[in-house]
Amino acid sequence: MKHTSLYDFQRQHGARFVPFCGWELPVQFTGILDEHKAVRSHAGLFDVSHMGEVEVTGTDSEKFLDALAANKVEGLPAGKALYTLMCYEDGGVVDDIIIYRLAPERFFLCLNACNTDKDVAWIQEHTGSFDCQIAHVSHEWVQLALQGPKAWDIIASLGVKTASLSRFDVAETALCGVDTILARTGYTGEDGMEIFCPWESGPTIAEQIFKAGAPFGLKLCGLGSRDSLRLEAGYPLYGHEISESISPLQAGLGWTVKLSKPGDFIGKAALSSEKERGPARRIIHFKLEGRRIARQGAPVFCGERQVGEIVSGTLSPIINHPIGTALIETSNVDPDALHVDLRGHKVNLDRTKPPLHKP
Repeated sequence: MKHTSLYDFQRQHGARFVPFCGWELPVQFTGILDEHKAVRSHAGLFDVSHMGEVEVTGTDSEKFLDALAANKVEGLPAGKALYTLMCYEDGGVVDDIIIYRLAPERFFLCLNACNTDKDVAWIQEHTGSFDCQIAHVSHEWVQLALQGPKAWDIIASLGVKTASLSRFDVAETALCGVDTILARTGYTGEDGMEIFCPWESGPTIAEQIFKAGAPFGLKLCGLGSRDSLRLEAGYPLYGHEISESISPLQAGLGWTVKLSKPGDFIGKAALSSEKERGPARRIIHFKLEGRRIARQGAPVFCGERQVGEIVSGTLSPIINHPIGTALIETSNVDPDALHVDLRGHKVNLDRTKPPLHKP
């Protein structure tokens, strides 16, 4: 098992660890419910250093990324971030990533942990004749996510001026005397930031943020609350709402697919065709009555016919109901007349529109 540089810091603060994508990571500290509510009401600090990072530099770096990604990279100003997907030729998803433009010819990519090796190989494989350089730098960076309504008060108390940073802005700045990349992005549905700092500086910065956050109600958070927070917010997770077989259009992420942008990108033809004929399946969000959670793989029915399956499920601490997502057929299906089979018990799916909270 691999460990992030915060492993000892997390042990000292009572982390309960689980294996995840080859890493041993904290699933919780004080409890998933407690941590979830802390992020919604005050602030939470996550170690997400298991995520992958790639730097793309060079004269053709913008053109290369525009040919690689479904969203439009061309014209993205320096100091801005972009959520996008890399797709296969058939429209399936290689991964969803965030592209940070740090300078005209310097881009910084954040990749999903379980996909990092695959993603890096995919990126390197498609450089072709583009004049750009690819550097796999995951081992150099710690990534911390400080999320919640008090997140910016905490970071300001450490002397970082943040007033000029808008949503999806990114800046290189000093934090606790260390050069960092600070981005107003996140995966919880709350305001906050993601902080990239050198691997060896991670424990020091985490400790400083933790101490500064104590008066603001900051909690250390693990993978458990990260998943319930993202599902409440309606954010996809690779291998669940998007995958090699679930396209951006099926996932409800059509806004990230810029079919009209100049030039070609991988998967454009397949996605154009799918949009024209309409996706055969789609992701829906739901809640359930009662306390039983519908887990991934549970069958979904319309009448007596199975029309899909659950892809994510958890308990929402905010609305106090089980919530989740399902991938269902679009043809001859009434999306308001669905139920899930939970070990022989039929439970109606009550469709919802995320986010399920108001930041």
